[in-house]
This record gives sequence, structure tokens and C-alpha cells, in this order.
Amino acid sequence: MSIEQMTKAREAAMNTSAYKNLLKFFDENSFSEIDGFAKSGKNYAEVVAGFGMVEGMPVYAFAQNRDVCGGAMSKAHAAKVKKIYDLALKTGAPVVGFYDSIGGKLREGNELLAGYGDVLNASGQLSGVVPQISVILGNCLGTGALTAANADFIIMNKKATLSLSTMGTEGTAEDNAKKGISALTAENNAEAIAKARELITYLPSNNLSSSAAAFEAAPAAAPKCPAEMVADENTLFELYANYGSQAVVSLGRVDGRVVGFVGTKGESVGYHAGDKIAKFVRFCDAFSIPVITFVNSEEFTSIKTASKVTSAYAEATTVKISVVTGTAVGALYIAMAGSGANTDVTFALPQAIISPVTPEAAAFIMAPEKMNVVPAKQKEAAMKFAQAELSAFKAAENGFVEDVITEDELRGKIAAALEMLEGKRVPTLAKKHSTI
Repeated sequence: MSIEQMTKAREAAMNTSAYKNLLKFFDENSFSEIDGFAKSGKNYAEVVAGFGMVEGMPVYAFAQNRDVCGGAMSKAHAAKVKKIYDLALKTGAPVVGFYDSIGGKLREGNELLAGYGDVLNASGQLSGVVPQISVILGNCLGTGALTAANADFIIMNKKATLSLSTMGTEGTAEDNAKKGISALTAENNAEAIAKARELITYLPSNNLSSSAAAFEAAPAAAPKCPAEMVADENTLFELYANYGSQAVVSLGRVDGRVVGFVGTKGESVGYHAGDKIAKFVRFCDAFSIPVITFVNSEEFTSIKTASKVTSAYAEATTVKISVVTGTAVGALYIAMAGSGANTDVTFALPQAIISPVTPEAAAFIMAPEKMNVVPAKQKEAAMKFAQAELSAFKAAENGFVEDVITEDELRGKIAAALEMLEGKRVPTLAKKHSTI
């Protein structure tokens, strides 16, 4: 190939949608392509791959190139993607994949399957070592969807499709958001790329490094929830907003430090909410991101949900701070704020109620004479009993919470605890992984 031919090939590549998407993703003038002249048959490989900086952070990325054979997967395509994973493993840098493909080159037969297998294996080996993000900009179907789903977080253009079915069944952005598969939905490709850039700034490069710190900022002027009372202003980044509505999970910053926020709301925590909490806590633990949990619920809706959440908290060795903001009952309290969660520090607000059973049941069992009122007033009577006998102060007297604090003290107390626990180290038992 002559210099002139190479120049023309490079110019043609730079005009494709995939190349332009990577230029938008990386900081200006920081993108370096790898294997730009790799061939797949008579054409160049159907993916653009390389590395660059995102807000000064080294990142590897690949983008399926729909302008070359529809971005179809091939053995050459797979080889370029696998090289990205291999380099990320060697250097400890995050991987971001941009998906937009018609599928795979079926004529390659078993070589195509081997290529998919190599990519899936590389991605799986990298899980928990470096952060991985998938950005779905167009079609991502069949085995390609399995590869994308291996990432820690999925961001979808609202018009994109992600489905194991090659027909795209139940694969819309809305479908995937409701199933808890995609973490974020964007209006268009530009917004999806921008969300990926924003998300990457909250994440560490790998499991042995810390997230980049930011300048300290004041809390929100008019906070609407406990997380806003604690987080630096405009730093809360909610994930999985359309899945498991009984819980909220967000990344954010406290005095510039990245933390994960978990909050429960409503009387019960259902399966989807529990799944969301467990997945998020495990991610935070894998990358040593502190977890701050706000508890205000009475029960799990199933044993499976309870065991999943309990296991996630119990196994996590990252910094764990819990705050009982309302009612915390029985198994849910134990799993998320008590001994089951093995929290480092547990706080409670003055109005908090901590009980082995619901306030009504506790009142009937422990003080039946106080419930000798008309049914319409039993709930009120039970709450009076709970506020007197199951209060945060009673829990503090018995050593089940470290301190009872007001909302005004919340941010300062949590920030101080984070600073003291920053060097936390916990030895773990020799085992491969939990089976729960």
C-alpha cells in the first residue's frame, strides 16, 4: 500500500460515524487508533478501536462501524476488540464499547463463534478489574447483546435496540430500562456519549486505584432527600431510575470524594429494588467505592430478595455507613444497617424507629394494654409506643447505632466518618466467590 493509498484510507475512516463518535467521546486531540488498517476480507475491519483521555483519565474504547458492512462482527472485528480488552488488563484502564451493528458475518461460521467467545471471555475476565461501560447507539442483537451486557453499566439511545433475539423482541430502550438491564437512557447519540463521559468521571481506573477527587463543594441549597443533604451540590448521578422504584441508587461526591448512595422508600423492598441494590453494592465494593445507605422501610417482599441484599452487604469490604432515617424493621434493618450488613458506622435520625417487628405488631406484643383502643386509633397508639420504646435513642442506649444525629449534622458526620475510614483494610477468607 502506498502512502497516498494509506492517506485516503485514513481519511475515509475518519469520516465514518464510529470514528466521529470516538472523537466526541475522548478529550480533544487525545484519541489514538490501533489496528486502523486491519482487514476483514476485502474491507477494513468493521470496528474502530483505540485509546485516549476522558477528562484527563486514560480510557480504551471501541466503536462498531455501521458504515463498513453494517458493523457486522467478524474474526477481524473480534480480534480488534479483544486487543482492547488485553491492553486494558495490562494497563488497568476502563473500557467503553459503542454498539451499532447488524449482527455477525455468518459466512465465517465457527470462526465467528470463536471470535464472539474470545471477546466474551476477555470481558468476563476483566469484570471487577476495570470498569466497563456499553453504549448502545443502534442495533445490538443476538450474541452481540450478550457481550454488551457483560459491562458494569449500559447506556442506551432511546431509539436503540438491545436484545438476545435477532428479531429485537422486547429490546427497546424502555424495555431494557424497566428490566434493570440499562442504567441510563439518552435522547440521542450525542447525549448517550455525553452520559458515558460523565459516568466515567465517577469511576476509578481499576480495582487498585481510587476515583479521581474533585474540589470540595457545598451541599444542595434545598435538598429533597437524605442523599442531597449529604452530597456535594449537583453531583448526584442516579442509575437505574426506571427499575425497582422502592430503592434509589446513585453515585455522588462528599467533600470531593466519590461515594455510592443507596436509599429505600416505601414500606417494602421488592425483588427488583433488591436486585438493584445488590448489583450496585457489589459494583461499589469491587472498586472500593464507599457505600452510604439510607434506610426507611419495614420489610423485604421475599426471602430471595432478603438473601440477595444481605449477601451483597455482608460480603462488601468497602467502607459502609448506614443511616436509619425512618422505620427500619427486622430483617431489613439487619441486612442494610445492622450486624448483617457489618456496617462500619450506623447513625439514626431522632425520629427513627428500629424494631424487630412492625410497630403495630410490637405494640400488640409488648404493650397490649396500649392497643386497647378503637381500631381507627390503633395505628396512632402503636406509633406513640414505638416512639417511646423503639426509638433511635433506645437503639443507641443498647449500642445498635453509634449516634443519633439531626439532619443538619448529617453531612458533617458522614464526611468525618468517610475521612477516618479511608484507610480501611479487611482480610477475607480464601474462597472463589459466594454462591448466594
